[in-house]
Amino acid sequence: MANREDLAIIRAARAGEAAAQLTLGKRYLFGGNGLPQSPGTAYHWLERAARQGQADAWMLIAQHIPYEVVLQLARPHEAAQWYERAFDDGFTRAGLVLARLVLEHPSGTAAASAEQKAHALRALEVVAGEGNADAQWLLARQGERMPAPEAAAVALKPEQLQQWTQKAADAGIEQAQHALADSAWRQSDATAFQQRAQPLADALLRQHESGMAQLNAPSEALAAALGQQNILLLRRLAQVHLEDKRPDLPRAQQLLELAALACDRDAQLALGLLYGRVDESGARRFAGQGSANYKKAIRWLTLAGEQGMAAAWYVLSRIYLKPEFSQRNLADVQHYLERAAEMGHVDAQLECGVGAWRNRRDDPANDVRALYWLQKAATQGAQEAQALLDKVADRPQAAAWAVQARAQMSREQVNAHPFLAARIELAMLFGLTRPEALLVDLKQADCGHCLMIDIRSQYARSKRRLIMVETGEQRGALNRIGRLFEDMDCGPSGPEGNYRQRLYRLKTLLPQSQEDEEAEAQDLAA
Repeated sequence: MANREDLAIIRAARAGEAAAQLTLGKRYLFGGNGLPQSPGTAYHWLERAARQGQADAWMLIAQHIPYEVVLQLARPHEAAQWYERAFDDGFTRAGLVLARLVLEHPSGTAAASAEQKAHALRALEVVAGEGNADAQWLLARQGERMPAPEAAAVALKPEQLQQWTQKAADAGIEQAQHALADSAWRQSDATAFQQRAQPLADALLRQHESGMAQLNAPSEALAAALGQQNILLLRRLAQVHLEDKRPDLPRAQQLLELAALACDRDAQLALGLLYGRVDESGARRFAGQGSANYKKAIRWLTLAGEQGMAAAWYVLSRIYLKPEFSQRNLADVQHYLERAAEMGHVDAQLECGVGAWRNRRDDPANDVRALYWLQKAATQGAQEAQALLDKVADRPQAAAWAVQARAQMSREQVNAHPFLAARIELAMLFGLTRPEALLVDLKQADCGHCLMIDIRSQYARSKRRLIMVETGEQRGALNRIGRLFEDMDCGPSGPEGNYRQRLYRLKTLLPQSQEDEEAEAQDLAA
C-alpha cells in the first residue's frame, strides 16, 4: 500500500510535474516504499517525464525497459525515440532496441522514414561491433533484406553480412547457425554444412532422446516441438552421412528416426531405404555394412507411402519381389506397384504397362491397361514406353474414304442420318475402316484413353486393335458422339440394322468409286 509520501508524489505526477513523474517512474521501476515493481507502469510515468525533457527518464527507459515490455504498448513504435536519444547520449546498448522497433516491428517499419531506418542501422552496427550476438544476427538479417541504397548508406557489403552471421553463430545464436548451414547446403559444401549442422543435430538428439524411446508412432506434438527448420536440418545431415565415402549408418539412422517420428515423409522414406539397404530403384546398397531389416523397412516405407510418397510404394514392390525376403509375394508386388503408378511414379507406370502387355493373352483387357500405363509413362519422358506404344496401339489418323464421304454429304443428309454422319466423323478422326466405322459400339469401345475396336462378332475378318486418344479435340468429339449413341442399341437388332443394311444405306447416300465398290463386294461376300 502506498504511504503518504508516495501519495503526494502520485498527486504531483498526475498534476503534470515532470520531477514527480520521474520519481514515480523510478519507484515503479524498482519497487519498494509500498509500490509494486511494474515495468509497464514505470514506462508510463517515465515516458511522460521524458516528454517534458527529463534526460534521466529516457536513459532509465533505455537501461531498464526491455523490448518485450515495449511490445505490449498500444503504439510500441513511438517508444523508439527514447532509445534513439539514449543512444545519442552515449548508451550504445539502446541501439539494439531502437533497431528492433524501427526495423523489425511492422508498425515501426511502416512509420519510420528512410533517414530513421539508416540511423537505426548505424546504431545496430555499433552494438554489433561491441560483441552483442543478438545485434550481430539482427544486422546480418537486416542487411540481406534492405534495399541497395540503404545498404550503401551504412556501408554493408555481402562479405560483411556473412561475417556478422558467422560471429552470431559462433556466439551461440541458433538461427544464425541454421542460416550458415543452409547457405553451405545451397552451395553444395558438405563439409561446411556438416560442421554447422552437427552441433545443432546433436543438441536435438539429446533433447528428445527420452521422448523418442517412448514413441511407437509418428507424433504431431514432436513435429511441432522440433519445427520444420530442425526437421529439414536432420534430414539433410543424414543425407550427408549416407553419401560420405565411409557412410556413418548408425548416425544417419538416429537423425532420420527423429525426423521420421516427427511425421516427415521424406525422412520416413529415407529411413525405410536405410533399413532395407536399398536405393529408390530397389537396388542393393551399403553392401557389407549390416544386413537388411525388411520388417522395419516396410513399416517406414508404408508410413511414407500413406503420406503420398510414390517412391515408397515402388520400393515396397521391389522388397516383396526379393527372393531372400521370407514374405515374398507376387500379389503384393503388383498391389504396391499399381499404387506407385497411380501416384505418378514413372518406373512403376512403365513396369505396369510392360507387365500388362506381356500378359495380354491371360486377360483380353490387359492390352487396354498396358496402353493406359504406357501413355502415362511416356508423358513423363520414358523412352522405352514411347517406343512400346507403337506396338501396343495405332495412332489416330484420318481415313481417306471417310474424308471423301464427309465431303460429299450435304447438310440435309447429315440431319437426316445423324448416326451415319457420326460414324463417318469417327472414321475421319481415328482412321477406322468402313466395317469398323459402321459396326463399332462406342459405349464399349471408348476406354477414355483409347478406342478399343473389336467387331469380330459381326465381322469375322477384322482384328481387335487399339487406337490412342491423344488430343482434347479428339476427346471432346468422342464425348459428343457418345452422347448421341448413349441410349441406343448399337447392335444388329438396333435401329441401324445389321452390317448389310448399314452398308447399303451408305452406298445409297454416297456415290462410290470402282475401288470402293470392289471393297464393298468383298465385305458383302464375307
